[in-house]
Amino acid sequence: MRLALLVVVVAVLVLLLPTLLRRLAAPAARPARSLPDELVKDPVCQTYVVKSRAVTRASADGTRYFCSAECAGRFTGD
Repeated sequence: MRLALLVVVVAVLVLLLPTLLRRLAAPAARPARSLPDELVKDPVCQTYVVKSRAVTRASADGTRYFCSAECAGRFTGD
């Protein structure tokens, strides 16, 4: 009886072990990388700035992006 149980356990391990090893060896799913941030051109000093770090001002033509509050002030006349 013990021998039969041992044979069943070994058979299950032999059948499942390759699947478990493949899962462990497979690279972990990587989180999706975000796309690099877009560069936008400052209309005052003509420099490029990363959009997420730019100073923004709304205008009739849409949102304008500036490298600094100083350039934004020059553009709006402040």
